[in-house]
Amino acid sequence: MPAAAVTLQPSEPVTRVSVLLPLPLAGPYTYAVPEGEEISRGTVISVPFGKRTLPGVIWDTPADEKVPAAKLKTLGLPFDVPPMAEEMRRFIDWVAGYTLSPQGAILRMALSVPAALDAPNPIEVLRPTGMQVPVKLTAARQKVLDFLKDGPAQTASALAELAGVSTGVVKAMVQAGMLRAHPLPEFAGPARAPDPDFAVPTFSPEQKDVADILTAAVEQGGFGVSLLDGVTGSGKTEVYFAAVSAALKAGKQVLVLLPEIALSAQWLSRFEGRFGVRPQVWHSEIGPVARRKAWRKIAHGQIPVVVGARSALFLPLSNLGLIVVDEEHEGSFKQEDGVLYQARDMAVVRAQFAKVPIILASATPSLESLANVEAGRYTRLELGSRHGPAGMPEIAAIDLRKDPPPRGRWIAPGLERAVNETLEAGEQAMLFLNRRGYAPLTLCRTCGHRFACPNCSSWLVEHRARQRLVCHHCGHTEPTPQACPSCSDTGSLVPCGPGVERLAEEAQTLWPEARLAIMSSDMLGSPEKAAELVNAVQAREVDILIGTAMMAKGHHFPHLTLVGVVDADLGLGGGDLRAGERTFQLLHQVSGRAGRAEHPGRVLLQTAAVEHPVLQALLAGDRDGFIAQEMAERRYHGMPPFGRLAALIISAPDAGMADTLARALARAAPHCDDLMVLGPAPAPLALLRGLHRRRLLVKAPRSLKLQPLISDWLASVPIPNAARVTVDIDPYSFL
Repeated sequence: MPAAAVTLQPSEPVTRVSVLLPLPLAGPYTYAVPEGEEISRGTVISVPFGKRTLPGVIWDTPADEKVPAAKLKTLGLPFDVPPMAEEMRRFIDWVAGYTLSPQGAILRMALSVPAALDAPNPIEVLRPTGMQVPVKLTAARQKVLDFLKDGPAQTASALAELAGVSTGVVKAMVQAGMLRAHPLPEFAGPARAPDPDFAVPTFSPEQKDVADILTAAVEQGGFGVSLLDGVTGSGKTEVYFAAVSAALKAGKQVLVLLPEIALSAQWLSRFEGRFGVRPQVWHSEIGPVARRKAWRKIAHGQIPVVVGARSALFLPLSNLGLIVVDEEHEGSFKQEDGVLYQARDMAVVRAQFAKVPIILASATPSLESLANVEAGRYTRLELGSRHGPAGMPEIAAIDLRKDPPPRGRWIAPGLERAVNETLEAGEQAMLFLNRRGYAPLTLCRTCGHRFACPNCSSWLVEHRARQRLVCHHCGHTEPTPQACPSCSDTGSLVPCGPGVERLAEEAQTLWPEARLAIMSSDMLGSPEKAAELVNAVQAREVDILIGTAMMAKGHHFPHLTLVGVVDADLGLGGGDLRAGERTFQLLHQVSGRAGRAEHPGRVLLQTAAVEHPVLQALLAGDRDGFIAQEMAERRYHGMPPFGRLAALIISAPDAGMADTLARALARAAPHCDDLMVLGPAPAPLALLRGLHRRRLLVKAPRSLKLQPLISDWLASVPIPNAARVTVDIDPYSFL
């Protein structure tokens, strides 16, 4: 329940205020202030809403004076948390306006742990009172006193367990006056703060120059964006740790965003090695109790460094001194469900409202960030060489038209020979295939039946280790059948195409003595399992690592000298705007896993399209040439980052309803110079989670403000209750 003991900070007397609720509502509601009370903006407070009581935040919007006083509901009690900072309230308003989302939907992300708003139940620990001990002291009681003499105060249950006695003994000692309970402060605990001087690294001259610039930006304060552009293995993390150190010395909080927190095992170890302790981690795998405690500590300024996935962007860090977005090019920073937003871009906005510097780090920066450098909005800092003795790997192609694998196999003879040489040298190899599961399609060779998802326009992926067929879009699963459900023939079901599980099966056949491991989100499932695998590879307990894009992001494996990309063409087709950019980034990043220590590395790309510009750029090591060509094409066609896109996705339970609404929206589309509306057309995934989907794509110059146009457009067309129109500003996925 809310805490009645909180004292509200006085402001100018008011009788009614606006309260924003964490619900997908258009704006704040007006409430009456209890007589004699004064309230400040940002206060988190309980309010009646219908038959429920909800938390809300006193918002900056003026209260609606037109609502009759008799109809106003009265504010409840404030919660025992600090008020939401003005910069956070302005950030929420901005994100809502930019993404065309209800303000309350953004607030819900900021109040993502409702249980954290309540003060926890007080915890009491026991200490000896120092009273005269009875002449006849039992052995059990003596154990308790001996433990407390040499150890810290403990709760009753913990004391009984540690002293090896029953809880009855402890309770009897309290009743006898031998022990006394003392309340434990909410944030008491042994946690140590990161030490900026714990293990200061020795930088190369190039690294020191960049670190000094980043440190100066933190020390001077104020908003500014630095794009830290460094080749794989150049020490970007250690360099921006220098800026983290400067923020800690200034008593400020730091937020670090990683694209996928499950991949953070090595990052956390490096942070601990540099600062002596691990930072607070924030991601979906945290349990509810730990999440509640962490949120409250962050809100009270008790946690100096938070590292998390995109949702960490909305945590109540009120004393920010620095934001870092690592692997800033990663597409997983785009939220594709609920509120659709790009966490990298929103992090820049949050830094601007907080008036703090932000660092965007990558070996393959996004074209959006490079365009901002070109326009003078971002500062580019470069690390052009690998740290220490490591050099860049040699990259070569295996033309599958000239050197194909045997029928039914996926590893070409040239790659097989390279793996043999690597294993004979006592080194490690990586086989990369960005496709989860065993096979992307299962069909019946008797009748041709293909296993499709009943809820989506997609095939079911076989996961042989789990003996399941899985839809990677909605999560539908079903057991792998023994017979075809269409013709009932047995033994006729065949997998089509390889996934990492099938690739591992082939590798085990080719190298039966090698120790294999699969690195895929399906096989690992948690940050702890990912950390175990990373440690095993570093400890040389794995000879061949097989996996998906999980392997491409920031891992440092000193003894891994060969990377084999089994299907380098995967991802280049489909007409996606960012297909070439994403493929180049992914293959460049995965290539960067090879040869990161004293042993030289090499990368082999299996391809049937050696002449493709993306592959030619990789083979030539001409990243800048590829970027220049891609930027020129985007600029010529007026596509992002030189133009703007917005998608309208129509979803309905009935295909006819989706078509009717899509056509109505197309007819009502705004007409203005340089604005182009494409569609409607069925989405590539025309059926997703049981809903039929149609798309309209809006293309406009950057000078045109799309949001007001789209808002007026949507307001002009009635939308059935059963249908939904989702607006995706700056879409990254076109499925």
